Amino acid sequence: MSTISQERGWIDRRIPEARRESWRRAWLRFMNDRVGFIGLLIVVVVILLAILAPWIAPHPEHAGSFTDFPNALQSPSLDHPFGTDQNGRDVFSRVLFGFRLSLMLVVVVLGFGVPVGITLGMVAGYYGGRTENVIMRMTDTFLALPPLVMALAITSALEPNLVNAMIAIAALWWTWHARLTQSLVSSERNEAYVEAAKIAGASTPHIMFKEILPNILSPILVKITLDAGFVILIGAGLSFIGVGAQPPQPGLGTMVSQGTTYLPGSWWVALFPGFAIMFVVMGFNMVGDGLRDLFDVEVDR
Repeated sequence: MSTISQERGWIDRRIPEARRESWRRAWLRFMNDRVGFIGLLIVVVVILLAILAPWIAPHPEHAGSFTDFPNALQSPSLDHPFGTDQNGRDVFSRVLFGFRLSLMLVVVVLGFGVPVGITLGMVAGYYGGRTENVIMRMTDTFLALPPLVMALAITSALEPNLVNAMIAIAALWWTWHARLTQSLVSSERNEAYVEAAKIAGASTPHIMFKEILPNILSPILVKITLDAGFVILIGAGLSFIGVGAQPPQPGLGTMVSQGTTYLPGSWWVALFPGFAIMFVVMGFNMVGDGLRDLFDVEVDR
C-alpha cells in the first residue's frame, strides 16, 4: 500500500511539470502564429485602453452626462480625434470608456456562463445515464432559443439597462459550454488515466477537475476567446435597439444607434464607435483562430 502511495505521489508531482512544459511550448508556438499574435496585441491594447481610460482620455468628463452644445457635431480635429457628438461630447473619450462597458459585459457573462456550463457538462459527461439525460435535455431546451431574441425578451420584461442585459445574456451562455464539455468528457471518461486514478483511490471531484479538465482545456479556451467577441456583438446589438446600456452611459452600440440619425453629414458620430466594435471583436476572433490552429481543435462558433 505504501508503494502505491509513493508511486501516486511521484506521478502527481511529475504531471504538473509535464503540463507546464507543454503549455510553455504551446505559448511559444502561439507567439509565432501571426494571426493569433496580432489578435493578442489588439486585445491587450483594448484592455489597457479600458483600464487607463480615466487618465488617457482627452475629455474623461464627457463619458457621463456632459453637454457642450456650441461644440456639437464638430468634425475630427486635434482636440477631438473622433469628432464630437450631438451633445458636444468627445467621441474618442466615450469610445475608450465604451471599451470598459464591453469588457465588463464579457467578464460578467463568461464569468458566470463558463463555470456553470463546465460544471454541468462535466457532471453529465462523467456520470452519463439519467443524470446526463436530464442535464442535456435542459441544455437543449435553452439552446433552442436564439440568444439575441431571448436576451431581448428578458431585458424588455425587466428595466432596460446594462445590468439586466448582462443577466439576460448570462442566463443563456452556459448552455454552449455545457454541451461542449459534456461531449469532451464523454470521450475521456473511459481513458486509461481515468481508470488509473480510480484504482489509486482518487475521489470523483479530483478525477473530474484535476485529471479530466486539464486534458480538455484546449477547446474550452478556444471557445471562450471566440465567445468574447460574440458577447460584445450581442451586447452592442441590445444597446443599439435601446435595451442595453442607457444614455448617458457610453455604450458602443448606443453611440452607433444615436449616430445613425446624423448620417451621412456627421458620419464620425456612428462610424468610429462602429469601428471600435469591429476592432475588439476582430481581436478576440483572431486570438481564437490562433488558439484553434495551435491546438488543432474545432468548436462551434
